[in-house]
Amino acid sequence: MVFCILQYGRRTLYRITHFPLWNLKKAATFVVAFFIMEKNTYIVIEGNIGAGKTTLVNRLAQDIDARKVLEQYADNPFLPKFYNKPDKYSFQLELSFLAARYHQLHKELSNRDLFQPRTVADYYFVKSLIFAKATLSDDEFKLYQSLFSIIHKQLPVPDLYVYLHLSTSRLLEQIKERGRPYEQHITDDYLSSIQKGYFDFFKQQPNFPVVIIDVNTKDFVHNEENYEQLKSLIFNRNYEQKIYKYEL
Repeated sequence: MVFCILQYGRRTLYRITHFPLWNLKKAATFVVAFFIMEKNTYIVIEGNIGAGKTTLVNRLAQDIDARKVLEQYADNPFLPKFYNKPDKYSFQLELSFLAARYHQLHKELSNRDLFQPRTVADYYFVKSLIFAKATLSDDEFKLYQSLFSIIHKQLPVPDLYVYLHLSTSRLLEQIKERGRPYEQHITDDYLSSIQKGYFDFFKQQPNFPVVIIDVNTKDFVHNEENYEQLKSLIFNRNYEQKIYKYEL
């Protein structure tokens, strides 16, 4: 019998797992997955509007006993105004999000918890630049980009970046299903521009692993098997600093 005793957060101080000697491969897989998870202490789950990133972060944070960082979009007074009159409120919206995201990430990522060292976030700071490019005029974006560049380098980069990819038609279905009134004016063109922004960002070869997972044909929210498959893709592989693409 092989025994694995591994420290695993503050809620369960030790996880003791035993495997028969004939199942050493399973034991080895368990140990490798644990140490990969220990290496990836700051994980970002990203995606377009309606991709399910916040739902996934909530579930993952509970499963691995991690702190979660969720974007506080509902507190932004410019968001409903922007969706009704984007030309009028886009600059105010993007500046307010820039400030809010910076302050939140700086606070959460600067104060690591010894007993809960892993953090899972439902956005990365570069999201600010991607959305701003899709909504601002050229002159506004140049000014915004200069402000972004000043503060961006003060934040850490993730150990692992996961992007949930869905077609714009699927995104619109899920946006309609969750029923936020101010989101019902979102168009296919707007989602396409956001999606293009993300993929342009990936082409810049960021200095951390980027894992793009196509979830168009799966439902990780309501299907437990799909969720476990997705979690396995995130935690059971040792990713290097390059782009990976998978279909769930």
